[in-house]
Amino acid sequence: MRSFLIALAVVSLSASPALAAPCKDAKGKFMKCPAPAKKVVHCKFKGKFAKCGTPGAKPV
Repeated sequence: MRSFLIALAVVSLSASPALAAPCKDAKGKFMKCPAPAKKVVHCKFKGKFAKCGTPGAKPV
């Protein structure tokens, strides 16, 4: 049981730097994190996909 807890602690500590990696450039310097991608909105009209500008189309 003790070795399991030690292994769990080592794994959790090694995962921490990976969380900060997206906000670093190739040289390891901190930079502004990129904005998350916008979610694409799909619309349906009478049960079929349609352009969202179509009258009567509703976002799904």
